[in-house]
Amino acid sequence: MNPYKLLIVAALIGVLASLGWALFHLSSDQGDPDKMLRALKLRVGLSVLLFLMLFVAWYFGLISPHQVQR
Repeated sequence: MNPYKLLIVAALIGVLASLGWALFHLSSDQGDPDKMLRALKLRVGLSVLLFLMLFVAWYFGLISPHQVQR
């Protein structure tokens, strides 16, 4: 598998893990709002990075969209 695709999958997993971490701090009784905010900032940053990586990979031909078969 292409290493660039693995990097994209790792960023996606990081986004989901950060979202889960923020949910944990939101739902816990003694949740620290600063930790939740930090986790959400990390999620937004990772999402922007993932979006940029997808565009760069598409521009350089590392990934390509496929047509839906009917």
